[in-house]
Amino acid sequence: MHHSILPPYEPNQGEPVRPPMVYVEKPLQWEYKQVIRDLDQESFLNEAELNELGKDSWEMSGIAQQQTKVIYYFKRLVEN
Repeated sequence: MHHSILPPYEPNQGEPVRPPMVYVEKPLQWEYKQVIRDLDQESFLNEAELNELGKDSWEMSGIAQQQTKVIYYFKRLVEN
């Protein structure tokens, strides 16, 4: 049986939408890293390589492919 934690909410037709406010004390700063693999000469990043990047706080933010090359994009928060 499915139980919802929150009761169903039905806004009135004339009620304005009020999105939650998020306050940020200081702007976040990110640094970025690209890892390029030529699949004619190398393999995709494997689990061990991805785990090593994760240990260094790198988070994958995207992947692109150009012909036989795969480009992995990573980001991590700059600690000030």
